[in-house]
Amino acid sequence: MIQAKLTRTNILGVGVSAINMAQATAAIEAWIANGERRYVCVATVNNLTECQRDPEFRRIHNRAGLVTPDGMPLVWLSRLKGAGHVERVYGPDLMLAMCAIAARKGYRNYLYGGAEGVGQKLAEKLTARFPGLQIVGIDSPPFRPLTEEEDRAAVERINACQPDIVWVGLSTPKQERWMNAHVGRVQAAALIGVGAAFDFHAGVKKQAPRWMQRSGLEWVFRLISEPGRLWKRYLINNPWFVWLVLLQSLGLRRYDLDDGSARP
Repeated sequence: MIQAKLTRTNILGVGVSAINMAQATAAIEAWIANGERRYVCVATVNNLTECQRDPEFRRIHNRAGLVTPDGMPLVWLSRLKGAGHVERVYGPDLMLAMCAIAARKGYRNYLYGGAEGVGQKLAEKLTARFPGLQIVGIDSPPFRPLTEEEDRAAVERINACQPDIVWVGLSTPKQERWMNAHVGRVQAAALIGVGAAFDFHAGVKKQAPRWMQRSGLEWVFRLISEPGRLWKRYLINNPWFVWLVLLQSLGLRRYDLDDGSARP
């Protein structure tokens, strides 16, 4: 199976994949069929603003096999730049879509992340929802950085289970850094960072209503739900993002797509 190369939209120097859900799942299936090793960054406005503060974080996104437009502002900007087919590829929805496919086709899934006990709850919910879904391993690493020995042991555990897909729920930016550092070391076709999807689908946290998701107001729901953790993300990063996009749109600031591949 060969997948055609997907185009990307340059938003603040990050190549956001110009895709919809069907194209995203088809790309991941192509990696599995072709024996590739890639990772997926599920990109929000917060991701792109963090990319402005940290050039290496931007390069991590640009090295990804897919950078999905998780936030509605990224969908709207992609459409304004000519990619009218783009739809939101929201991390929790991508997880459900791929699990449905995996249950039919026998793809093997590994859950890496979440607080203690969340992975087990998530596995129970997913296997009940998708009969036949193979969850071949669960790992809830500590929040602190792992030692080299601990990290090596974690990679060995994952590889021993021979997953096709590793779902990574470590939150941003930790999960993106982990995927970039482990792609290839972890012998799975796809590492997919879905963050809060672990908590949502395990029933630990509530998702915003669909109408808020579709209208770009999910951030309001999440801010009310977790003000102490998320106030900076939404009340500082969001206005800054709008300002930077305006500068890019007016040609007052140029952003190149840099994945670091030309660097020594």
